[in-house]
Amino acid sequence: MSVRKLAQDKIKPRAREIDTTSSYPQDIFEEFKKADLLGLCIPPEYGGSGAGILGLTIAIEEVTKYSNVLGLMLLLTRLPTGPLMIAGTEEQKQRYLPGIATGATRAAFCLSEPGAGSDVAGMQSRVVPDPSSEGGYLLSGTKCWISGGMQADWFVVFAKLGDPTSRLHSDIGAFIVEATSAGVTRPRVDKKMGVKGIDTAEINFDQVPVPKTNVIGGSFGLIMQSLNAMRPIVAARGIGLAEGALMYATEYVKNRPAFGKTIADFQGIQWEIAKCATEIEAARLLTYRGAWLADQGKFSKEYVPMLSMCKYYASEVAVKASGLALQMLGAAGYMEEHPTELYYRDARQLTIVEGTSQVQLGLIGKGVLGHDLWWD
Repeated sequence: MSVRKLAQDKIKPRAREIDTTSSYPQDIFEEFKKADLLGLCIPPEYGGSGAGILGLTIAIEEVTKYSNVLGLMLLLTRLPTGPLMIAGTEEQKQRYLPGIATGATRAAFCLSEPGAGSDVAGMQSRVVPDPSSEGGYLLSGTKCWISGGMQADWFVVFAKLGDPTSRLHSDIGAFIVEATSAGVTRPRVDKKMGVKGIDTAEINFDQVPVPKTNVIGGSFGLIMQSLNAMRPIVAARGIGLAEGALMYATEYVKNRPAFGKTIADFQGIQWEIAKCATEIEAARLLTYRGAWLADQGKFSKEYVPMLSMCKYYASEVAVKASGLALQMLGAAGYMEEHPTELYYRDARQLTIVEGTSQVQLGLIGKGVLGHDLWWD
């Protein structure tokens, strides 16, 4: 079954119910398993299909036309596995990647903290040597706003090695933590404006043992490379949401009578549709280029401007398109009988997660100033 048909047949009818109940859509997860969509970005030697970031980007775009939540479900097959694929040992890859590809396990990426969102170096989570385990550590700290945190079987956790007040990038490490480890608790599920159905949670770590075999290392550079590679995947959610919102609103105005015509007959409406459609296609080209670069391993500093551009632009287009769609429906668009208010709520998340629009603008600007992006 193609991803588009799966989205139309299985996801479209469930989108509103998922939002209303906030219940994890296990039935759709099972559909993704059957369609072999959970291992798109994972290499064949670890049980995946090897479709790469571009393949996952295209799948997420199709799914998110109807549900940003289900786009997030697919995104979570890459976000926590990225650090392993970039810097993990062969043993770690063999142990953790196949389970994600088959759907036997789920994972989450633990970076943000109550006092350290965009300011990654401000994190307070720390590890200290574990006297009972050679090369192992004891992890303590709190991570918040963790997507998929309640469903995860394991986490990639970033923490300081030693002094939590240090802002040295070299003092940050990455660690694999089993959700069943002693000292791991999940005390709170967030109540969110949108993207309901996949829990965003607080994860506490209290002297959690991390054996040497679960140390990824990598420092601050691994965080940035992991996030840089994710930019097109987040952007894909923005493209899909924008497409879904504009398609729905366009069909509505073609059939809604007004002043002896349909709303679609008015030039002002046609121009707004045209501008939005153009911006969606521009966002798609930026995003596909970013995915193509990331699949070649080009997600280091010199490629940051092009990767950040797609995430920034596509997420802002999603907000703009969802707002336009709601406005085109008028009062009807504000009501739950139509998905426009759902698109509108869900779109706002995209300009915040995995680097806000302001963070992306800062990265793009620095890239131009440093001639990483230059036209001469």
